[in-house]
Amino acid sequence: MFTGFTDETVDFMWGIRFNNERAWFEAHKETYLNHFYRPMQALGAEIYGFIRDKRPDYDLIHKVTRIYRDARRLHGRGPYKESLWFSVEEPSEQWTAKPTFWFELMPESWTYGMGYYLPKALTMAKLRARLDRDPKAMEALSRALGKQEEFRLETEAYKRPKGPAPSPLLEPWYQAKSFVICHEEKLAEDLFSRAIVDRLKRGYEFLLPYYDYFVTLDGDPDPRERECVKTR
Repeated sequence: MFTGFTDETVDFMWGIRFNNERAWFEAHKETYLNHFYRPMQALGAEIYGFIRDKRPDYDLIHKVTRIYRDARRLHGRGPYKESLWFSVEEPSEQWTAKPTFWFELMPESWTYGMGYYLPKALTMAKLRARLDRDPKAMEALSRALGKQEEFRLETEAYKRPKGPAPSPLLEPWYQAKSFVICHEEKLAEDLFSRAIVDRLKRGYEFLLPYYDYFVTLDGDPDPRERECVKTR
């Protein structure tokens, strides 16, 4: 059971930022395991259980990232990450191609939410086709998002507009190449007790209807096939 992160957790994150080398990490490995990795595992397992119980029909898994960076992609950085995160998602060859719940702890702040990082272009085309076909469902979700203060929508838009959205409310979604619905703030007392568990559960429960909406997109018809029929 997760009982909270500790001052040692924060000290380790700052320590690895300024001492990103094998010798320092090995000397502090027990601190990493006991105050960072294992608490993150416990928190991830608890949140995974909560989401799985809410959506038992989904084939969900959860992962905790490794602290070791890919040696092929260091690009002048040290071999260790200074943050850890867990995710809850459906299995996929490319995890960024499906909607994902996450929580991440960093030296200065923490963040959590749900979204896509690298959805397939076809997935977003299916989103636009669904918005055209049935705008009311996402309009309701957009209004609910606008009425609360925990999460904000962040999108990366295509360089070229994808055409007019069915309504102004849907414009950010219609032009999105990728998106996240996220919350980020400075380190707070909640993180050092079980209070963060209750807060994350409330947040993820709010996000579940958005996950329900997006996780089914891959099952929608290919809008390109409809275009082919029109041009015949």
